Amino acid sequence: MTTAREIMTGGVDCVDASETLVDAARKMRDLDVGALPICGEDQRLKGMLTDRDIVVQCIAEGGDPATKTAGDLADGKPVTIGADDSIEETLRTMTEHSVRRLPVIDGHELIGIVSQADVAKNLPEERVGELVEAISGAPSNDG
Repeated sequence: MTTAREIMTGGVDCVDASETLVDAARKMRDLDVGALPICGEDQRLKGMLTDRDIVVQCIAEGGDPATKTAGDLADGKPVTIGADDSIEETLRTMTEHSVRRLPVIDGHELIGIVSQADVAKNLPEERVGELVEAISGAPSNDG
């Protein structure tokens, strides 16, 4: 059984909940990523922040990304996957929540991110279309 731990990208950088959206955007640029986990002072996951979130929930609303923080956009309990959960469970979770990226948690520690592409590369070919259709066909909750 292939697990989330085996297909994830490890060594994930977080944006601190207290960092401004300008700082978060710079971090995304420097890391060449479109999403970052939001972590609190306790290093626990508070949510996910996407480049789209910054544009739609701040800039388009007339907000100031130099004063609005990543924590301001962290809403609710983030959708995650356990490190030892199967690729099938990862697929189910992505499909159910219409997300393209899942933070991977081991206990309470964030250890990586599984993307739609990671899952697609590790699914049998006949299941890849199901993943893409399920996630791409619905409005995404993570950018």
